[in-house]
Amino acid sequence: MNKRQTSPGRNLLLLLWGRMVSDTGSRVQMIVIPLYILDMGGSAATVGLFTFLSIVPALLIYPLAGVLGDWWNRKTIMVLTDLLSGGAILLLALLSQMGRMSLGMVMCIQAIIALLNGLFDPATKGILPQLVSREQLSRANSALYSMRTLSGLAGPVIGTTLYAAFGISLLFFINGISFLLSGISEIFIQYSHRNAEEKQGMLSALREGGGFVLGQPAIRNLCLSLLAIYALVMPVFQVMLPLLFRTRLSYSDTQYGLLQIVIMLGALLGGVLTGVLFGKTGQERGALKLGLMLLMGSSVLSAFLVMPGILAVLGTDTLIYLGLISGAAGVLSAAVMFLNVPLQTVMQRQTPEPLLSRVFSVVGLITKGGLPFGALLYGAVLDRMDLHVAAVCFTALTLLVSLLFLAGFKSYAFGD
Repeated sequence: MNKRQTSPGRNLLLLLWGRMVSDTGSRVQMIVIPLYILDMGGSAATVGLFTFLSIVPALLIYPLAGVLGDWWNRKTIMVLTDLLSGGAILLLALLSQMGRMSLGMVMCIQAIIALLNGLFDPATKGILPQLVSREQLSRANSALYSMRTLSGLAGPVIGTTLYAAFGISLLFFINGISFLLSGISEIFIQYSHRNAEEKQGMLSALREGGGFVLGQPAIRNLCLSLLAIYALVMPVFQVMLPLLFRTRLSYSDTQYGLLQIVIMLGALLGGVLTGVLFGKTGQERGALKLGLMLLMGSSVLSAFLVMPGILAVLGTDTLIYLGLISGAAGVLSAAVMFLNVPLQTVMQRQTPEPLLSRVFSVVGLITKGGLPFGALLYGAVLDRMDLHVAAVCFTALTLLVSLLFLAGFKSYAFGD
């Protein structure tokens, strides 16, 4: 019997709970690591390298992970990778507590975690259509993104407060435990893997997944557009904002944590509204258009707010400026959600079940492929160029890509 028919609510709740727990720990750690790197004498380029290593190993393993996700039990992959990630992060906690921590060790373990995440991601995205009905996919994706975002709301304040009071060791410990709890939660998901009657060769399986993506105009065009957008937008959160707070502004770590909360609230609101306003089949185009409009508006506002003249007028330690920069970052975060959820829903609806993990791995490889190089580019540019000049340049590129994306909408067949 298909477990999706017997306990869809329970399975989805277990998946949501596992993601919420591990994402909370990850958010605590990822918010603080850029500050830790800068406090240890690192530069913007070092932060960019950390972001690069947080993504590239996952991208390298994605093609293999997609095939394994279609051949092997997806739940087993999820459980094992979460448990191994928890163990690796607890090792960091131990090394830090013993005084043997170094930036090189942080980078190395982060690469391992990214590798495991690359195995985890196609499996968890491929399993969702087997836990809920086709009609529920859009709202299930919205709920998944919203819950994952909600889990990060407490992370910034917890992370920055604990880091200031106790140092980095406790944060590693919390994150490690969160991954272990997530893996335990996923064990109880009711799911029966459907073994393929005949497994083709690895290269043939990879070609089949890639051929499907390239042969679907909606998925292909979305992937290429989002590759450029993510490469320009995500490093704003990972590289530019930490550098802005450490070098140009006079706020405390706790206030930096408040900024991160606003960013997470923006993502939460974007995820919820995507499900509420565009939750029916065929409404993905409207969500994408709204996301692009918000993206362009918030990018322009963000670049305006880092201008030296604006900083001189509003002040580098005032509540007014903190509110404005937080609001711009929050809207930018919401815009990303209006782009993420429709892409995943379109892909799940148009992909045959035996190809789900492979297709998700190819799409993930394409859409996330620009992130590490974007982070390295931001780091290198910010080391050589004034922050406000770099912000204007990257904003101009974001506007250009977004407008080209909008101009091509008529040729995108979403299957609606």
